[in-house]
Amino acid sequence: MCEARGRRLTPEEIDGFQGVVYANHAVNYRSFPWRQTSDPYCILVSEIMLQQTRTRRVEEKYPGFIRVFPDFHALAKATLEAVLNVWQGLGYNRRGLALHKTARIVANSYGGELPTSPETLRTLPGIGAYTACAIVAFAFNLPTVFIETNVRSVFLHHFFRGSEGVRDREILPLVEWTLDRANPRVWYYALMDYGSSLKSEVNPSRRSAHHRRQAPFEGSNRQVRSAILREVLRSPGIRVAWLKQRLGLSVERVERNLEALQREGFLSVDEQNRLLVGRSAPGLLHCNSRG
Repeated sequence: MCEARGRRLTPEEIDGFQGVVYANHAVNYRSFPWRQTSDPYCILVSEIMLQQTRTRRVEEKYPGFIRVFPDFHALAKATLEAVLNVWQGLGYNRRGLALHKTARIVANSYGGELPTSPETLRTLPGIGAYTACAIVAFAFNLPTVFIETNVRSVFLHHFFRGSEGVRDREILPLVEWTLDRANPRVWYYALMDYGSSLKSEVNPSRRSAHHRRQAPFEGSNRQVRSAILREVLRSPGIRVAWLKQRLGLSVERVERNLEALQREGFLSVDEQNRLLVGRSAPGLLHCNSRG
């Protein structure tokens, strides 16, 4: 494919590109459990899990989560503690918290039926522009335009060879022009599988202006937050002082992350300075005492 920067594609170029993508899909199709369903709830769960997490890890955790929480009502009725216990191992626990909140909103305000509008979906916790459009395409098979890392790789490889610092606003028109509007679900699966195969060979995503390496987990606040939640889930009601000793980290760092986790609704501290999962009482109890 030729350089497409700043010009519209011809119908022949669009047909040729679609043919290449679908031919590659026939060879490199990836089978995932969330691709075997169009249930909007299951699609939502998979899309939230796939944010910043490798598909291999999601493959391991997704089936168990669906078994425990099979629909919006089941997830909405569950405690945050139960949700986070099942979520453990996926990381980025904010996603589990957001998914729990979204399930309660959908169950209470939408009768357990996920909205089909990307604009409405974006009002729900944990759902941004990409996730909203992906859900609409995969759950409802409606044409939407979005970019994720594998889709980006395909368009960089075909239409921006030799270009550096390509911005998504240059790619989006091409995504829209080449979209298979009759079957966007399969089309995006095909793009993603093609992009995945490209990344193992030439990794065109490095030429994107949006390419970023993920910050190391080791030694990060993410690691501290994860360790705190893991200990509280393992020992509900653990006293703050005991937690600090068990983690073996600086008091200041533990306290800073504890207060952040309280503000976000992950944890609360009762009058005896014991840590509990969820927001059990109004207000914020500080956890810098020795008790």
